[in-house]
Amino acid sequence: MTPTPLDTTAPPSRPARPGVAILLAAGCAIVVTFQVALTLGAPLGAAALGGAIAGGLPGELRVVTAGSAIMWSAFSLVALARGNVAIAPLPRPVARWGTWVLGGILGVGALLNFASSSPWERFGWGPFTLVLLTLCIVLVRSGFAEQPPR
Repeated sequence: MTPTPLDTTAPPSRPARPGVAILLAAGCAIVVTFQVALTLGAPLGAAALGGAIAGGLPGELRVVTAGSAIMWSAFSLVALARGNVAIAPLPRPVARWGTWVLGGILGVGALLNFASSSPWERFGWGPFTLVLLTLCIVLVRSGFAEQPPR
């Protein structure tokens, strides 16, 4: 029996997932909205940062939530770029590595939310973050649409 030559054809490309990217970006937008509300003084401290502060957050933590809102806005754009949604034309390496970073943050976030003493985080943000992590994994494993020739 003679060995068969290796198949040198490229494997079928995995499809781009713009719908998944839009859902993930929408989830990030929900987090942005929550962080902005905290930054502006909404009395939602029990649902954030471990739930240790009931009511509005003090000034130094509002700075943290403002930075978090900016970060989640950027992740929303990264998710859209990874899904080839035209609103976010980022370079492929930024989209590719950005979704990996987002997945890592979502994984750690899910663990922290489920381990939190705050019921808001355990039963609200924990499952929500797990759904976002699942969407991110699907997006990371998807392909890129072919770029039109320039």
